[in-house]
Amino acid sequence: MKITFMGAGSAVFTRNVVGDCFCSEVLKGSVFALYDIDAVRLEECRVILEVMRSTMKSNAKIECYLGVENRKAALKGADFVVNTINVGGYDPCTIIDFEIPKKYGLRQTIADTLGIGGIMRALRTIPVLEDFARDIEEVCPDALFLNYTNPMAMLTGYMLRYTSVKTVGLCHSVQCCAKEVLSDVGMLDKLEGHSELIAGINHMGWLLEIKDKNGVDLYPEIKSRVDEKLADPTFTNKVRFDYIKNFGYFCTESSEHNAEYNNFYIKSKYPELIDRYNIPLDEYPRRCVNQIAAWKEEYKRLLEGGEREITRSREYASHIMEAIITDTPYQIGGNVLNDNLWIENLPKEACVEVPCIINGKGVNPQKVGALPVQCAAMNMTNVNVQLLTIEAARTRKLEHVYQAAMLDPHTSSELDIDTIKKMVDDLIATHGDWLPKFN
Repeated sequence: MKITFMGAGSAVFTRNVVGDCFCSEVLKGSVFALYDIDAVRLEECRVILEVMRSTMKSNAKIECYLGVENRKAALKGADFVVNTINVGGYDPCTIIDFEIPKKYGLRQTIADTLGIGGIMRALRTIPVLEDFARDIEEVCPDALFLNYTNPMAMLTGYMLRYTSVKTVGLCHSVQCCAKEVLSDVGMLDKLEGHSELIAGINHMGWLLEIKDKNGVDLYPEIKSRVDEKLADPTFTNKVRFDYIKNFGYFCTESSEHNAEYNNFYIKSKYPELIDRYNIPLDEYPRRCVNQIAAWKEEYKRLLEGGEREITRSREYASHIMEAIITDTPYQIGGNVLNDNLWIENLPKEACVEVPCIINGKGVNPQKVGALPVQCAAMNMTNVNVQLLTIEAARTRKLEHVYQAAMLDPHTSSELDIDTIKKMVDDLIATHGDWLPKFN
């Protein structure tokens, strides 16, 4: 079995997934092909995986492939391709995504999924995925592409619509959703044996049903505690609880993410909302700085003391591989094309997040039916931006970049059309060669 990691220098993530594979009887002897364009990050990843392999007494083979000239070799014969690339990285591109919009009065929290930051991230990543796809189609056409890179819906949607690569998008916010809401309202004792239904789009999937082990609906009790949580000045998950209050359902991704997916919470004319909802502006740059520093310390510790214990993480990737290889059904929340109207009231072109059964036949999305109309409407405000951004990346038409930004709910609630266009032009110019040329 050959498993190729694109962007293997995302070392923490690669370590987790390879560690999961080491914990699997089916996967532990695989060939792990590590590909990156950063020699330092690639070597750090190799060293750590060798330490892990020694700890687990694994007979796995670890191969390294540096640079575009070695990309096909990394992919050749792969059974699975795990994508974790970050085109442009924290410095300069994430910094640009935050600092340029700030000049125009547009503040963000994470900027990796939607908003002007999500648009820019997609526009610089899709051309790289296009190159990956051409190589995969040539040297490992039967491989399953497991995409973990954001913006999830835009990247996965592009791969599924405009390449022949078998693709599923994966995000761990689905498997954490029920535990988080139950923990927040002091009902964690109801988690064991619970059942749930989650569907929507990535980072805005809706917890449509949640029942305890006896089939009792837990939503009435959850909703009875919402006002208390919203009134608590120390509570940090307020945006998602405000969703329950106003739209009836909890959603998958964190409040700091969802604060910028709509036109409700980050508003320069209502600065008091930032404190009221505990919204951490500029959160992702802070997180990047902290993660970089933490990785340096972690790398030093691992070199000095080794990996003491390896346990399986919450990530889906290794379970998906096992399920396909052994033809043993396993359920995930996956990002797939809505081509068969898995969600009836979202468009076929949309990338949706729905329950999927994994088995020897691959990824099998499950029919959900129609979302509650208000949930579909909220999703559509994001889907519109996703579809236009994909179109901009595909056609290289500047007008579609403008239109994606103009229809973004947060951007359009803060800026007028002329200012939006000036900001887009500024972002494109500042990104320089990190972005393709637009007509």
